[in-house]
Amino acid sequence: MSGRNNDSTVDEKPKEHVSAKVLAARLKQEAHTLNPRERLSAYFTIAAAAFGLISDGYQNNLMTMGNVVFKKLHPVEYNSAVSTRVSNSLLVGAIIGQVIIGLVCDQVGRKAALVGTTLLIVIGATIGTAANGANGSINGLFWCLTFARGITGVGVGGEYPASSTSASEAANEKMIESRGPVFIMVTNFVLSFGGPLAVAVFLIVLSAAGEDHLNTVWRVCFGIGILLPLTVFYFRIRMLSSKLYRKGAIKHNVPYWLMIKRYWRALIGTCGAWFLYDFVTFPNGVFSGTIISSIIKDGDIKRTAEYQLLLGAIALPGVFVGAWLCNRLGRRNTMMLGFSGYLIFGLTIGLSYNKITQIIPLFVVFYGLMQSFGNLGPGDMLGLVSAESWATPVRGTLYGISAALGKTGAAVGTQAFTPIQNNLGKRWTFIIAAICGIAGILITYFFVPDMTGVDLADEDAKFLEYLTANGWEGTVGEDSEGVTITADDDSEYALEKEKIYA
Repeated sequence: MSGRNNDSTVDEKPKEHVSAKVLAARLKQEAHTLNPRERLSAYFTIAAAAFGLISDGYQNNLMTMGNVVFKKLHPVEYNSAVSTRVSNSLLVGAIIGQVIIGLVCDQVGRKAALVGTTLLIVIGATIGTAANGANGSINGLFWCLTFARGITGVGVGGEYPASSTSASEAANEKMIESRGPVFIMVTNFVLSFGGPLAVAVFLIVLSAAGEDHLNTVWRVCFGIGILLPLTVFYFRIRMLSSKLYRKGAIKHNVPYWLMIKRYWRALIGTCGAWFLYDFVTFPNGVFSGTIISSIIKDGDIKRTAEYQLLLGAIALPGVFVGAWLCNRLGRRNTMMLGFSGYLIFGLTIGLSYNKITQIIPLFVVFYGLMQSFGNLGPGDMLGLVSAESWATPVRGTLYGISAALGKTGAAVGTQAFTPIQNNLGKRWTFIIAAICGIAGILITYFFVPDMTGVDLADEDAKFLEYLTANGWEGTVGEDSEGVTITADDDSEYALEKEKIYA
């Protein structure tokens, strides 16, 4: 075959051999040189991350009122063990998705990962909406929901590394100085907005269907979760991977050991802080409806949902404050400030629980402020730090590992939430949150790096030079654009600099 347009012909072309320093210089020079299609794709990638992650936020909070409804409909069958199983299935799926899709991000490509996660969320949400037990079995219904939420969880979990790596790289191409605030607004803001959105949808559907048709209410709420990810499907099929990825990907002979040697300290920081954050935040989100319901007279569903909506609304402003502070205070200091909110408000609520729950609006306000500080600090910063701390070739993998440890914390917290309440009392869920706040401050201070204002291309260049300094050689870049790096040649580097800066 002689045609140059044939893909196989392009793939079979001999790779160019250059030194790590030369390739690093090219990466830094080309990272922000975009043609019109690449510029447009960067904007669409950022927007699609927002619309994709809002479906994650919705799915994460779907069971907040779902737990209240199922408890009302099936008080015997929907015991604490079943409730925990259904809630945890999303988390287990998310852990699997974060690790696997994180690897797919690096080894196959950002686009393939994003399209795959969208399909998984749609499939899981569809099964959940249509869930039923054999011969009308209620236990069968909840097992079917467990399975459906698990599939949805793989997609939801995979969305974290897929959307976040793509958004951070696209924002770096267009706006280095405002990369942090932009990243936060298209990731944690929409994830946090998913909570009030899920409750608002529930209230609208409940008002339309009435409390006598709760089966219809929960199925419609699950069904809306099918539509949200479909809004970005077309754009994800059409998008381009970032230039940083196309030029800097390592798909073969990945140096995992060297990766761990270079990034172990930052990985301890992101994994540890994310574990603590999700250990507190996720069960408090999932079971907040149950907590509020338990202190409201007769556990009225509509009133519970209204207070739940207020709780979500109070928690949301923390996202904006964190986005405003992340460049001014720096990533690490902002995260420590957020963890301090757990300490202050966790102790305030925990030590005065019996009195403060007698004034429900005051309890909801303090509860919301605790969650708002969580959004301000680790909620905003963890995704940002986990997207900035690593080089492009391993960004998806290490982001996925960090997020998976976070979701492990969420699963442990969800599993432990009911036993803590039953054996120690509800106040201890807040006192433990305060303890986690102290631990979070310490881990952040000693292990989390601060990449405020740093060009991601700089770390890519340093990583390539580090690899060759440790004896690694291999192909860098996607198949059609890849080059093979070899040991450094200072004379070749001098010629390349002269050509670049001519």
